[in-house]
Amino acid sequence: MSVGSKDRRLCVIIPTYNNVQTIGQVVQDVMSYCDQLIVVDDGCTDGTLNVLQSLSESIHIVSYQPNRGKGHALVAGFKKAKELGYTHAITIDADGQHFADDIPQLIAEMERCPQAIIVGCRNLTEKNMPRQNTFANRFSNFWFRLQTGINLSDTQSGYRLYTLSSLRGLSLITSRYEAELELLVFAAWAGVQICSVPVKVYYPPVEERVSHFRPVYDFVRISILNTILCVAALVYGYPRRLARSIKKLFG
Repeated sequence: MSVGSKDRRLCVIIPTYNNVQTIGQVVQDVMSYCDQLIVVDDGCTDGTLNVLQSLSESIHIVSYQPNRGKGHALVAGFKKAKELGYTHAITIDADGQHFADDIPQLIAEMERCPQAIIVGCRNLTEKNMPRQNTFANRFSNFWFRLQTGINLSDTQSGYRLYTLSSLRGLSLITSRYEAELELLVFAAWAGVQICSVPVKVYYPPVEERVSHFRPVYDFVRISILNTILCVAALVYGYPRRLARSIKKLFG
């Protein structure tokens, strides 16, 4: 099924790094709901690219070496989507934790809020949800609320629908996992509406999980980023929010 209209064209972006065991099924599941796909091969070394090349020729593959991180992959995907004339993009992880049958929910919310960023919020009490993931998400939610004044229950979800014209600060986005928080913060500072819909999530047993998250290194990176964003919120984010409020009040 192709998703689009006269004013809106939507694709799905799948960033992947060494997901050879799951990428084929994820692509097939997504194509049941949207056949406009961009897969970003973020320096895979495990045969993922071979799997992608054996699938439908309609898939747009962005590939490079070496691995540069999820943030870089997302920005590469957004740039490709814009080049191809898409106005909206759903991002979904390649590890199989998301369910493609939630795509219609995201699209329905897009129809209601066509300029928004829509976040697929997971149930953080789901069976097999890694304890460190729950802590990291609550930690991220706290900082996001402090930096933007917005309550969002899952700031780390990679399952989102972006209005491409609403993306801000892509040249400032860092290359790793913290990029998804930055995308939300920069959008919020620019006054972009952020909505959420509940989505399902699957976490396989511990012995079957593939994770590229480095707890100590990435936690330090995220902590430094949040410190910088808090300072930026004081000198830029909150003044812009105040200015918009005053303009709305007297405009």
